[in-house]
Amino acid sequence: MLFPAAVLIMVALAAMAVDSSIAFLAQRELANATAAAANDAAARAVSDASFYEQNRIELSASTVESVAVERVRSLVDQTRHHGLSVEAEAQPPVGPGCGWTVRVRASSQVEELFARALPGGSGRVDVRAQSSAVPRQDATTC
Repeated sequence: MLFPAAVLIMVALAAMAVDSSIAFLAQRELANATAAAANDAAARAVSDASFYEQNRIELSASTVESVAVERVRSLVDQTRHHGLSVEAEAQPPVGPGCGWTVRVRASSQVEELFARALPGGSGRVDVRAQSSAVPRQDATTC
């Protein structure tokens, strides 16, 4: 009598483990993509004129946005992530010795495998990730 109940419980726990693994994998994929996008945007958005002529780092906000969005979309599996939303911003230095900060945020929904079979289950889980990068000319910290 207890054996069928135990098997049912084990199957339910295995289904929860698989769905949790799917969500974790999607979140890690999104986190890796935002980290790469923040680094690429911080490197590619540096103004050549200010860097070579004035020895300063200045970033172009529009370049940061376009590079980051393009990079995240190229790294993320579009068949797994539904409703992918990417935001990027470049914040100027807050004080002397501080550098620009590039922040990239992304969110999406991924489909769960077994939760759709449960009554009232949405079948999708929200995943979010945020990364930042700070291009520096020297070893000073803010």
